[in-house]
Amino acid sequence: MIRGLDTLRQSIDILQKRQENVSGNIANVNTTGYRAKHLFQSTLKEAQLHNYQGGANANERTEIGGFTFGNQLDGSYLDQTKGALHQTGRTTDFAITNDGYFTVRMPNGQTAYTRNGNFNLNGQNQYVTQEGYAVLNTAGQPARSGEQNFQVTAFDNQQALQDIGNTYFISNTQGNQLQGADVRQGYLEQSNVSTADEMVALIQTGREFEANQKILSSNNETLGKAVNELGKI
Repeated sequence: MIRGLDTLRQSIDILQKRQENVSGNIANVNTTGYRAKHLFQSTLKEAQLHNYQGGANANERTEIGGFTFGNQLDGSYLDQTKGALHQTGRTTDFAITNDGYFTVRMPNGQTAYTRNGNFNLNGQNQYVTQEGYAVLNTAGQPARSGEQNFQVTAFDNQQALQDIGNTYFISNTQGNQLQGADVRQGYLEQSNVSTADEMVALIQTGREFEANQKILSSNNETLGKAVNELGKI
């Protein structure tokens, strides 16, 4: 019974993380260049249980059988489906139609990557992101207005990208500068979040919460009988 409570706790923790992830995707349904994040889980390996309550003296090992202690989160992955292109007509808006990411330099000098091409121009007539990060050209220098030679970086393993928020990613692996990248001016790539799919996932998670609550209530009743009734014998 106590083991069942531990399994329920682990299950509810996983459901909470899944709910947070779905909520994050829905909150960014209108965020330019956003890529949906999904979690995946697996069932823990079955453990063989035993006790020493067999035999005449109740001291012989007895095999009880297998027990699965629940599920675990194995990680997350980015949905690489490209979002639809939206025409804005702004000369500082850009969208990549093929694979790859705009390369930007953050204030601490670190290189980051984004699909969000909603840029502005600074006082030096250089393209910058909404947060003021410099957008780099193919030479690794800040790209200037009138030049569309943006440095577009592609990765063999895009799942190695680390999400740092606000549609920015960093990577410990070296990407490849994409030659002949198709960058369209006056367009933005919309979020690839499917609202319908996320709402279905949210409903499913809610139902799993309800099922776990019912099991918790049943365990609580069983423990109550064990303490209040069996204890009298």
